[in-house]
Parts: sequence; structure tokens; C-alpha cells
Amino acid sequence: MYEFISRITEMYGRKIEDKTIKTKTELTASLENNISCIKEAFSGSSDLTVHQLDLRGIRGAVISIDNMINKDMLAQGILRPLYAYSFSGDAEKCLTDIEYKLLYTDDIKEITTFEEVHQFIMSGFAVIAVEGCNKMLTVGIQGYRTRGISEPQSDVIQRGSKEGFVEALRTNITLVRRRIKSTKLKCEIITAGNISGTELCICYLAGTASDEILAELRKRIAAIDLDTILAAGYLVPYLEDSGVNSPFRGVGITERPDTLCGKMTEGRIGILIDGVPSALIVPYLFAEYFQTLDDYSNRPYFAVFTRLLKFAAFFISVLLPGFYTSLGTFDPEMFPTLTLNKIAVSIAGTPMSLMSETLLILLVYEIMRESGLRMPQPLGYAVSIVGGLVIGDTAINAGLIGAPTLMVVAISAICSYIIPNLYAPAAILRILFTIAGGIGGIWGLSAVFCMVFVELCAKTSFGIPYTSPITPPGVSALRDVFIRAGWKTLSKKQERIQNMPGSEVKEKCQNV
Repeated sequence: MYEFISRITEMYGRKIEDKTIKTKTELTASLENNISCIKEAFSGSSDLTVHQLDLRGIRGAVISIDNMINKDMLAQGILRPLYAYSFSGDAEKCLTDIEYKLLYTDDIKEITTFEEVHQFIMSGFAVIAVEGCNKMLTVGIQGYRTRGISEPQSDVIQRGSKEGFVEALRTNITLVRRRIKSTKLKCEIITAGNISGTELCICYLAGTASDEILAELRKRIAAIDLDTILAAGYLVPYLEDSGVNSPFRGVGITERPDTLCGKMTEGRIGILIDGVPSALIVPYLFAEYFQTLDDYSNRPYFAVFTRLLKFAAFFISVLLPGFYTSLGTFDPEMFPTLTLNKIAVSIAGTPMSLMSETLLILLVYEIMRESGLRMPQPLGYAVSIVGGLVIGDTAINAGLIGAPTLMVVAISAICSYIIPNLYAPAAILRILFTIAGGIGGIWGLSAVFCMVFVELCAKTSFGIPYTSPITPPGVSALRDVFIRAGWKTLSKKQERIQNMPGSEVKEKCQNV
């Protein structure tokens, strides 16, 4: 038992390990030795291609990965000019002629280490090596297939662009560049992942984004110790502020380039990940979950209505089952008389307590949702229809569940889909509030609500209070929280994230 507890403590305990700095291996002047080392590193890979060349007495080679490059560009843009050119001089001059006289592309870079060779080869580049030279040239001739630009599936708007991010990093950068044609837009590409070597792009507006937040973001990305990065969720725990465990994320995510551009004009920083059709946004506040691009396309009065509707829907989705359970268990006299009679008959006709019945329906609903989400789309529709018929009709007729309880859970579930990015915390909090209401009544419900509220107020995102500008209040920033002022008002003073009330970044900027 002691050994088991020790292993659990070691697994989840915080450990600060000294990371050894990886040394890089320099290329040699021997072409044969370089190719041998590269083949040894890629041993067992049948898609590694090495084209041996005779450059008028000087041996050379073009190294690439099959199906990662455009073969027509390789033949017409690299091999054909190399064979047609009359080389003279030593190896250094030969490589210089290739770089400045033969290849008509700007995507050329000199590299000097084997680690760079491996990285560029696996990114769809062709590497040119020459005998007697301890450096190589990389040429971008990527030719792997990527998905075309299409409308996002989970971030749909009525008015606005129908373009969404795709898996190709360079394409995503282009989508952002098309919308912000300014030299202030900076795109820094860095690499993360010990094995995958995934490229990340930090996008921000110089002079708008906080230098302190940028420095802290680079520091956190440099501290990422992951072997592979296959989704945006891999990075979120490393980018959030430490010290507070919360069901809410301090990092936003979007599939829309126009949403990312709008956030960057407010001082946010975007992170694009190669192979991921979405972007991360830091810092990210709680109020931003209830903002969509449609709010700024519609008239202000309708945007205010929909925004208040979203806030109400979130609290209904989280609190309604717990509130219903607490009243039905401890304070049934608070129901209207006609409603109380129907609820009493429903509870008396079912074999379980009200709390158990509500939890059962919530769990069955989550099972149905997960099965419909993971199954193929035609089968997913069938599961939804069959599950709805079984739960909505057969279970009530069999006396296993009550109609009022089913109605409460259905309303709560529908409300949770109004803010899809908050579905995960809403689903967990809904169950917690149901248990608290069934055990402690209104007092238990109030205690859990206070705990969640205090935790929410204590959370920060890169030093910015998570509930800002609601608490601490900011007069000018509140014009785009519960209400949405008109564009003539919003354009007078552009709010930036580092200027939020109570922000540690604001205090640092004022002290500089």
C-alpha cells in the first residue's frame, strides 16, 4: 500500500527536473559520411530518397522524402538546372552558384547540423549536399496533399467569412495575412515536441500586444516537454497560469481566422499549430466565451439580446437540474400548486429518488451524445432518434423516469449547446450541482456555487483577472460584455487586454 501511494505521489507530484541541453551534430566535409549518417538516422525508412549527382567533376546529392515533395518541382526546378550548369571552382563556390545562380526561389536556407537536415527533410524540403562542403542547402518544394479551405464545422456564423483554418500551417498564416495587411503583424515560427518537431507560429501585432505577455508566452512554450503535439489541447496546460485548478480554460480556441484577427487587435496573441485546423488565443477571459462575430455584424440591440440570452442559457444549463432537485427533495412547497401535484405524482410513480433519477438521465444523455458523436454520421443520426424514442416515451411509460425530470434535463442540455466552447465545464458542473442540491438542498447548492464563483474570480490568464472587466470592474471595457455598444462608440477607444483593471501586466507597463 505504501509503495502504491508513493508511486501515485511521484506520478502527480510536481518535480523540477534538470533538462539537459541537446547538443547538435555538425555536418562534415565528406559527402559520403554525411549521407551515411542521414541513412543511418532514417534506417528502415523506405521513403528516403538520395539522388547522387555528378556536377562536372564534383560529387553532389539531393536528399528528400518521397511523397512529401513535388516531384515535378524536383525534376524541373532542381535536377535539370544542376545537370545543365557548368560548374567550376571548389565546393564552396559550387554551393554558392547553386544558391544564387541556379535556383529561382526564395525558400532557400543554409544549414550546418544534422538535426536541421532531419527537420527540413521531414517538412517537405529537398536538401542539396556537395562533396567538400560542411554545409547544405534546403529548398522548399513541398508537395504533400492538404485539405482545402472550407467553412468551420463548430464555429458557424450567419454573416461573415466562410473560411476556416486548415491543417497546413503556411496556409493558415496566409489566411491571417490576407485580413491584416500591416507590417505590424508578426509571425514567429518555432518548434516544439521532442519527437514530432511540430512547428508553432506565434502571431501578434507589434505595439499592440504586451511585451511582458510575449516574453512569458515564449518562456512557457520553451518549457514544453512533450514528445508529440497532435492537437491544440496538448499545449493548453503549459500555457495556462499555474496554481489554480479550474474547469474553465484560460486559453481560447477558434477555427476562424477573422476571429483571431479581431482578438489580435485587442492585444491578444494567436498560436497556430502545424497539423491543427484551429488557433489558440492568449490571454483569454471568461466573458469572451459569450462573444461571437455575429454580435458585431448585427445591430447593437439584437446583439445585446443574444448576449444576455447566452449568459442566461449558461446559468440555466448549469443550475437548473440542481435547483429542481433541491426544491423537489427539501422544499417542494416552493413549487406552484398545479406543478407540485404533477411533480409529486411523477416522483411517487418512479422507483428512484429525485436526485438519482436526475443523475441517471444526465448520464444516459451524455452516453447518447458521446456515442452519436463518435459513430459514423448516418449511424449517429440513428442513435439519436432511437435514444430519443426510448428515453422520451418508453422510459416514461415504463415508470422508470418522470416526465418533469426529463423536461428539466432536456432544457438544461439544449441550453448548454448555445455556448459550445463551455460545454465541457457545464456538463461537469451540472452533475456537481445536482448532487449538491440532492444532498444539501438550497444550502448545498449555494455552497457549491460560492466555491465555483470564488475559484473563477481567483483565476488569471497571463496575469489578467479571468473575470475582468466584470470583477474588477472596468467602465470602458463593460461596453462589450453584457451589452454591445455601436461601432462608433467602440472605435473611439480600442480596449487592449493589458489595460484591463487589476491586470499585473498593466502595473508592469506603468512602472516601466
